[in-house]
Amino acid sequence: MGFDHRKYVAFTPVRKTDRRWPDKVIESAPDWCAVDLRDGNQALVKPMSVAQKTRMFDLLVKLGFKEIEIGFPAASQPDFDFCRKLIDENRIPDDVHIQVLTQARPELIARTYEAVEGAKAVIVHVYNSTSTVQREKVFGLDRAGIREIAVNGARIVKAHAEKQPGTQWTFQYSPESFTGTELDFAADVIDAVNDVWRPDQGQPVVINLPATVEMATPNVFADQIEWICDTVRYREHIRISVHTHNDRGCGVAAAELAVMAGADRVEGTLMGNGERTGNMDLVTMAMNLYSQGIDPKVDLSGMAEITDVVEACTEIQTHPRHPYAGELVFTAFSGSHQDAIRKCLSTYSAGDSWEIAYLPIDPRDLGRRYEEVVRINSQSGKGGVAYVLERDYNISLPRWLQIEFSKVVQSAAEAEGGEVDSDTIHRLFEDRYLSVRPEWCLRTYDLHRTDDGVTATVEYGQDQLMKLSGEGLGAVEAVAAGLESHHGFSLAVEAYDEFALGEGTKANAMACIRIQVGGQPYSAAALAEDTTSATLQALLSAVAHHVGSRQDAGQKQAGSPA
Repeated sequence: MGFDHRKYVAFTPVRKTDRRWPDKVIESAPDWCAVDLRDGNQALVKPMSVAQKTRMFDLLVKLGFKEIEIGFPAASQPDFDFCRKLIDENRIPDDVHIQVLTQARPELIARTYEAVEGAKAVIVHVYNSTSTVQREKVFGLDRAGIREIAVNGARIVKAHAEKQPGTQWTFQYSPESFTGTELDFAADVIDAVNDVWRPDQGQPVVINLPATVEMATPNVFADQIEWICDTVRYREHIRISVHTHNDRGCGVAAAELAVMAGADRVEGTLMGNGERTGNMDLVTMAMNLYSQGIDPKVDLSGMAEITDVVEACTEIQTHPRHPYAGELVFTAFSGSHQDAIRKCLSTYSAGDSWEIAYLPIDPRDLGRRYEEVVRINSQSGKGGVAYVLERDYNISLPRWLQIEFSKVVQSAAEAEGGEVDSDTIHRLFEDRYLSVRPEWCLRTYDLHRTDDGVTATVEYGQDQLMKLSGEGLGAVEAVAAGLESHHGFSLAVEAYDEFALGEGTKANAMACIRIQVGGQPYSAAALAEDTTSATLQALLSAVAHHVGSRQDAGQKQAGSPA
């Protein structure tokens, strides 16, 4: 078949003129239910082993999830055995409700209650499909027939619970494929189920509205949720839950708008693992709330452990750009981004409101380091390079040298074709600016100030020491005059900066200088115990670059054919 859009029909939106949800703001986290061990597990090419399920369950408990769907015990022996393991080994905390899924079929409901016998608190999640296409093309039933399946399932769920009064039971009903169900029929079925369960008489009830297949834009889903909240009976006695899938890539957005529209509870999985394109991602939605100053009611500070466990249990790698959890999600390679981040971080202090360009949250909240934020490649600029040197080596560069050195790093990145790490940046800086030729190494200096200026005498070299003197208004000008006189060229100092270094370094000062000789610029930097030594060494090194380049040119000319 060809690529033909004409075989698809646009989803009919809800005709709703009284929608209120667009003006709502989420102010508190919904109740969460993690369905990694059922919905996420059945979506895997290779379902989890008991050991993997146990590890995932322990992680969900550690993170603070209070409702965890642990399986579909009537569907397979491994799911049944896992339920029993958690209960028999007393692995379920008293404040955690386990949830188990079953179709609205008598034998499956009976098997489900057998699997959870003896548990302290259980949510029995019963479902049947109500959508138009399922009624007409799968089951061949009318509305009354589908409603009867749901009502009969509700009766059986209630009857079995009455036989085990020692367990705290919550009943949950899902009209599967809710998004493809006519709203009036969905409300009719929900009301019929609640007429059996009577949440108004104290029975805890969850009505879960699943976007089993995401069929429209998130705003349409929000309209559907608000319509149901406004229409169904017993609303004040039930929790409305949503279970969104990601077929259109909007699972998180649909769940967020659903909460704005009145939903009390959200089901999803860590990292969004699930059938087809996946489930609603609990990590993303919870962290979205966190970034708005809302307590998400779960602790996601150990993001590295979360990704490690999820990857080990699902055998699915986390995308490097996954929101909040990906390896590169806080990383900036762009030069303008790096510069903005660097400037914002330089003014940030603990206790301040977080207002950092390009970083919606503080990476340290998730156990990440600032070292991971700015990374250098051929797209990076002066700000990023300067930030790495400041962060890792306590080296601050003046703006003119940031611009110059960034080009050196960019050339290296282009030659390598990838990222340039911190060690390489430091080595490039040392080789280009800090390295001192032995014959130009400062040994001693003597400065005398008079009313007319400064007289400077310096001694430099290795085996054969060189001594020269000069006069000027300052030490740099005086030594430059001496170098001009000795070497016979005109030297102009274009830029000069010196810095005191922080504690914990062998050197106490750094100087950066750029000179102009014969129309060509030459730059150098130096580290020393005092600013004067650093400045004079930087000047000598810059002149050495000129002398060395002149010698190299002479050698090339001498070696060229006549």
